[in-house]
Amino acid sequence: RIALRPRVLTDVADIDTSATFLGKPVRLPVMFAPVGGLQSFSDGAGMTVTRRSNWYLSAPYPAADQPRYVNGVAAVETTLSPAALMARLLGIEAAFGRRRGERNSARELDLDLIDFGGQILDRAADEDGPAVQLPHPRMSQRAFVLLPLGEIAPHWRHPEDGRHIDDLVAALPAGQEIERLGA
Repeated sequence: RIALRPRVLTDVADIDTSATFLGKPVRLPVMFAPVGGLQSFSDGAGMTVTRRSNWYLSAPYPAADQPRYVNGVAAVETTLSPAALMARLLGIEAAFGRRRGERNSARELDLDLIDFGGQILDRAADEDGPAVQLPHPRMSQRAFVLLPLGEIAPHWRHPEDGRHIDDLVAALPAGQEIERLGA
């Protein structure tokens, strides 16, 4: 089993502005509903979504002048290797209009590979596939990863240091704005 984190930019055309976040209006994307159908991401791709977290609305982290994001985590079963799965995720991002640019810049969709069966991997990109780092190198610093991951994997432990998900959440850096939206 692996954990994926879809992250959707909440500033796109044709949006519903009826939601609030920490008392401020936010813009929820039209693609919120399609992203809710995570199974469509995996159709015909050698992977099956087995669980998904609630959605969370979060401010960008690290802090930036960007819109809020909708985040969640899904567990999938797959026959793909980590590199093949990462290539598939990058293809899905591209299909949604993602163009790679500066690190931590605003993006339409961000699909991250968080964990892959507890493997520890630092693979450089080559002709056989994209770069893959497992577990995700910055996951333990981000509430928008750990909170939804804890929902679907309450007994999960970090593969490198063995810390329990609850301990990772307790050690999160302060000041991360995040709100659970529901299923």
